[in-house]
Order: sequence, then C-alpha cells, then structure tokens
Amino acid sequence: MKVYDAPNIRNVALAGHQGSGKTSLVEALLFAAGITKRMGKVEEGNTVADFDDDERERQMSISTAVVPIEINDIKINLLDTPGFTDFQGDVQQAVRVCDAVAVLVDAVSGPEVGTELAFQAADAFNQPILIIINKMDRDNANFQRTLEAVRERFPDHKFVPIMLPIGEQANFKGVVNVLTQKAYLNEGKERTDPPAEMADAIKEAHLYLTEAAAESSDDLMEKYFDQGELSIDEVRAGMRAAARSADLKTIPVFVTSATHNIGTYPVLEAMTVYVSSSDNRRVGWKEKDENEVEFLNPPQSKEGPLAGYIFKEYTDKFGTISYFRLFSGTLKSNDNVYIPNRDTNERFGQLLVMRGKEQIQVDEIHAGDIGAVAKLREAHVGDTITVAGNRKKIVRPQRIEPVYTVSVHPKTQADSAKMGPTLTALCNADPTLRWRPEPSTKETLLEGMGGIHIEVAIKRAERLGCNIDTAIPKVPYKETITKTSIAEYTHKKQSGGAGQYGRVNLRVEPMPPTEEFVFESEVTGGAVSAQFIGSTEKGVRGVLDKGVIAGYPVVGVKAIIFDGKMHDVDSKDIAFQIAGSGAFQEAFRKGNPILLEPIMKLTITVPEENTGDIIGDMSSRRGTVQGMDSMLGRSVITVRVPYSEILRYSDDMRSMTSGRGVFTMEFDGYERMPPHLSDAIVAAYKAEAES
Repeated sequence: MKVYDAPNIRNVALAGHQGSGKTSLVEALLFAAGITKRMGKVEEGNTVADFDDDERERQMSISTAVVPIEINDIKINLLDTPGFTDFQGDVQQAVRVCDAVAVLVDAVSGPEVGTELAFQAADAFNQPILIIINKMDRDNANFQRTLEAVRERFPDHKFVPIMLPIGEQANFKGVVNVLTQKAYLNEGKERTDPPAEMADAIKEAHLYLTEAAAESSDDLMEKYFDQGELSIDEVRAGMRAAARSADLKTIPVFVTSATHNIGTYPVLEAMTVYVSSSDNRRVGWKEKDENEVEFLNPPQSKEGPLAGYIFKEYTDKFGTISYFRLFSGTLKSNDNVYIPNRDTNERFGQLLVMRGKEQIQVDEIHAGDIGAVAKLREAHVGDTITVAGNRKKIVRPQRIEPVYTVSVHPKTQADSAKMGPTLTALCNADPTLRWRPEPSTKETLLEGMGGIHIEVAIKRAERLGCNIDTAIPKVPYKETITKTSIAEYTHKKQSGGAGQYGRVNLRVEPMPPTEEFVFESEVTGGAVSAQFIGSTEKGVRGVLDKGVIAGYPVVGVKAIIFDGKMHDVDSKDIAFQIAGSGAFQEAFRKGNPILLEPIMKLTITVPEENTGDIIGDMSSRRGTVQGMDSMLGRSVITVRVPYSEILRYSDDMRSMTSGRGVFTMEFDGYERMPPHLSDAIVAAYKAEAES
C-alpha cells in the first residue's frame, strides 16, 4: 500500500445501534471497491472486521476494526465500531480520531439508543455526521418513516437525502442520486435513468437539497434568491461545505442494503466528497488538565510538528498491536518518540497499516493517516505521540464511569502472581475497564460497562495466560453507632513472670459518617500516662478497619478515654492496646450500632413505553425516583437506590428494555440500612465467626 498524504485521506467511523449492519456494510464497501472477491457474513464468522475469536463466537463486534479502502486515489480508513452498549468506550476512541461519523440506522426499527450514543460521541468532538439508512431489503423497511423518525429524534439537525431508494423491502433494487438524478440499479456502478414514477419525489428531494446547499454560504444564498436555482456544481460544493461542518448541523442521508450490496458503491463515492480530508482536522492539546486547550489548526501536513494519538490496542498470543492516528507530522519505522502522558521515550518499530487482522508493512505514516505498531512497552490507549521537549497531550474522551462490577480471584496459585499485571494490561488497552483492591471487603474488583464487557475481558486474560474466576462482589457496608455509650475494659494477664495490666474507661459518641475518626483524652490526675493513652488510641484504631458487629469498617464515631488505671510494673504498651480495643468494641455494641449501605444515583434513559416497568422495578429495589424528564420519545429517570440492589442492573435493564435502555451511575453517599436487612447480615457474620 502506498503512503498517502492528508488531502487524500478520509477517516470515517461507522457507528450505530447493535445489529444496524456496520460490519456488513464494511464487507459490501470492500467488495464494491474490488478489494475482496466475495462478501463475508457476520453469521458465518468470515468478515474482515470481526476477526477476533470472541467476535466470531458472539457474532457481534466487540472492538473497533480499522479497514482502509483505496478508491480514485483516495484512501478511506473505515473504523468499524461496536454497537453493543458495553463497548461504547471503543466508539468514543474511534470518534476521537476520525474526520466524520457515519451513523447507520435500521430501516425497520429506526433510531435506537445506539443511534443516540453515536450522535453524542460525535457531538463531544464536534464531528460531522452522515446517516446511512440500511437494511432497505428487509420486511417492513420504510425509508420515509425512518427518515422522519430520525428528524423527530434529532430536531436540531437538518437531514438531507442525497440518495433515494428505488423500491422497498423485497422490491428494493437500487438508489437514485438526488443531485445528478441518475440511478444505480442493484449492485451496479453504472448510472442509468431513474424510474419515471419517481419523478415527483426526485424533484422534491432535489429542491430540498438545493436549499440546504444554498444555506451553506451567503454567496450561494444570494444567488439562489436572485436566480431561483443553482448549478449541479454549486449544489455539490454547497452541500459538501455544509456536510463537512459539524457546526451547520446539516447531515447528508444515504440508503443501502449492505447484505445485498445495493447503494454501497454510491456511499463509497460520497465519502470522498462529503467527508473532509484529514488535513482539515483541528487538534486540541494541553500540558496540564487545568490548562486551556491549545489547538493545532489546519491545514495539517507531514511537515508539521509530530502529534499522534493511540486509540486502540489489540492483544493476542503473538503480542500487542497499538493503533494510532497521526494528526500532524511524519512518523517513520524505528523512530524514537516521546510519550508525555508517561514522561518517557518509546521506540516505534516496524510501522503497519492494518486491514482487519491483515498487517501491511509501511516505511512511514504521514499526517492524517492511521497506522499501527507492535510491542510498545510504555505507551497505551489515550496516550499522545510527539517529540522530546513537547509536554502537551491530546485531549482524551471524557471518562466513562463503570456500571458493572465483579470480584476476581486467581484460579490457581500460579495465576495469583499473574493476575495483577494481567488486569493492568487489560485496563491499559481499554480505559472503560478498571481494577482495584477494595479494603473494606478484602476483595479485588474489576469494573466495566456490563456483563458481556467483563466476560470478554476475562476471556482475554485467559489468552494472556492468566485464568481468573469471577463472583458477585460483596457490598462495602459501614458500621456506625446512633447514641453515646461508655464501657470499662480491663486487660489483666498474670501467668508467672512479667504480667500485663491495663484498664480503660472509654466513651464513644456518634458523628457524621463523612467525618474522620476522632480520638480524644479527658484523663485527669495522671490515671493513665500519655504513653499509654497513645497505646489506647492505637488499640482503638486497630478495630476501625475490622469492624465490630459485621466485619465492616467503622465510620462516624468519636472515642474519648476519660479514665483508667495503670500498674507500676505490669502496665505495658500491648496491655493498653488490648484494653483500648476491648473498651471500644464493648462501648460500640452499647451504642445502638447500625449498618450503613452505599447509595448510588442512577440516570436511566429508556423508551417511554418502558417507563412504568423501570419505575416499578426500581421501587422493588428500594429505589426512590428523584426526577423524570421526557426527551423525544424517551424518558430520563433519576433514581437513588442501594448499591446492593443493582449489582447486576446492567443486564437486568437490558432484558427489560430489549437492549434499548442505558444508564449512568455514581456514588451518592451512605444511608442507614433497614433493620430487618442489617440484622440478617449481622447474624450471618456472627454465625460464621462462631463456626
């Protein structure tokens, strides 16, 4: 493959709801461009983009695939992103490095939650959008109904059909280019006259297209008002300018049947026209998070300062391949670069261009292009590639908070030493995965976006040679008291030789759970020396992490030693540590102890028809609705609910909404647990301790 310069490169992310046909469209575009001799099928596991074993097994995309296509001396880098909501992190990274987002919409089901997420991702980086209404061959497919549904869902955008379908469902046999008013029949690339019965529809669509093109500039608008028409070249230029500007919110609309390869070649041609060349991309970067963003303004060129961004890693038994977009400058094989995110240098070995799993070796990558390199040691997803001395980092996508957690355990002793490095490698490759120790439950937690996301991660860990078991995590409850109480505890040990003696009189008082533990002394008259007061505090603090009634950390308590007794010979540090610990536990039990449970704030977005089910389900989970809004056929519900009730909510909600709902989750404090629930936890802890 030859080396391309930015004016001849288009980077297009394919996004949309799961099952809208993104991977099938890639197959059709490859075939239409003559790169492949036959079209693969997702259900047969032989597509170029879904080359991972997990993808073939599940018959769905789980990570972004890069598929370059060369046509008319232009290179189109297609980024086939996952539609399943668990893998939205991949979508964000792909949109970060593309020049436009082609959003596929199913002609039967219309816009869904994946459509909205694609629009949100594009908006986050001010990316232009194209709409491709796909699956026009399916039963109940309807172009006009789908177009109107898209317009209703996104009323602040102007959707302009560039192509019209010839027939629908089983009768779908081609498309008409509204601008040229020529038809492409079936899989053909040759232009012909459209059916006569479509004349009125074509005329109406052409008028709408002309008006949209005129709105792209004052000059075109003035000419259109004066003369009442624009030339084909003027309409093309005006629509090109409108489509390439995200700010104008003018979106060209195309129509296809990817599996039948109808309308796909016109889409390929249109990408060379309506998607901006990659030298026009403005790049924001900054040295520190708190700094204002600085921009590398277009045009970008191979002679510019080196600026690249790593957006994907893929690991198999042969090692790790890192994918990057070069925004500016030139990168050559074996170059040394600087990674400001890690404050380290990295040597890039042999540069690659990836087409699915195919590796094409190249000597250099120029600004605007997407490349790959194997076996990086320091740089990971989200990192910037630049030169020594430049500490500016390209702005990453906004962090996505995880909504699904499992506890993880090594299957064997041999896996124990591997687990930490393996989890770190997984999280480096996928920023929406996180792992951490949870001291309060003594577990190691792996957090992600859903059950399938975690399953895929565990499978990848196995490929890295580490076998991991998962379980539902324990809930990190807290223990506290609700009233002031006192206790006296004497530790006395005399078994011959040196003895141990210490008596502590302790008072405990409730405080707000968010405040730090306080230990004070009210001892007078030297009943307990300063040294042994310190020993007492040490003993008390030793209880805080272990808990008293159920084994959970203690919060919201102040402890005051107000009296005690020493022995001239037998009082020692250890004696007062033990006495302090015993006095605190006894006083705590007298203080009407309770359990506090973590509360989460959920923002749930679902179709309006699912609203009642969601609210009823939340009520059964002890949730309280804080607010509800309606937004273009969807309900946005804000709920506070105990964490223990939503440990598997990601999967449960997907089932309730047929995959059409999404939610975000954030910690919202601790609250008192109902007695009948906390009593059961305390009893279980006591029974386990006595067994």
